[in-house]
Amino acid sequence: MRVLLAEDHALVRAGIRALLDTMPNVSVVAEAGDGREAMRLAREERPDIVLMDISMPLMNGLEAAERISKELPEVKVIIVSMHANEEYVWHALRTGAAGYLLKGANASELELALATVMRGETYLSPSVSKVLAEYIHHVGAGPTSLGRLTPRQREILQLIAEGQTNREIATLLGISIKTVETHRAQLMETLDIHDVVGLVHFALRVGLITSS
Repeated sequence: MRVLLAEDHALVRAGIRALLDTMPNVSVVAEAGDGREAMRLAREERPDIVLMDISMPLMNGLEAAERISKELPEVKVIIVSMHANEEYVWHALRTGAAGYLLKGANASELELALATVMRGETYLSPSVSKVLAEYIHHVGAGPTSLGRLTPRQREILQLIAEGQTNREIATLLGISIKTVETHRAQLMETLDIHDVVGLVHFALRVGLITSS
């Protein structure tokens, strides 16, 4: 089982790597510190599974998971997160993630999650399953707030929330400042949020960025 590990905190990544190294028939083929690097390495290495953190710089794990699932459908993504936020659990599964594992899981649950996903099934930590069931019961299976945005709008939203200027975003994404401004206006209209502070609060709530 060839695994790509994507986590921006080096100590956390080392801890997960240490657990994986104890498992028979599991090989960590690469490590990434942000979503863009994870996508590049997934294309190069073609791992069986990507273990993907959500809150990473430049491109968050949900966005990277969606793009990997579309571009490399044979590569399975398991989201690994500290929080069972119902909105982005639902968003993760809608965008192609094969599993959602909490960082508090022990080695045996991590091994179970890998085996489950390798069989072509979906794995959810037990507490995540409960939260998701309650969420669907109360709000139905309609699109989440994030789901109403295009992939490019979600990408720009994260970069705005990280403090990047329109010019910096344009340079990073290889698009014009005018295009950035258009996407920015459209995402604000879609979310009905009309200032940067509001966008930052929204990005924090849905897990695109963290407060640390």
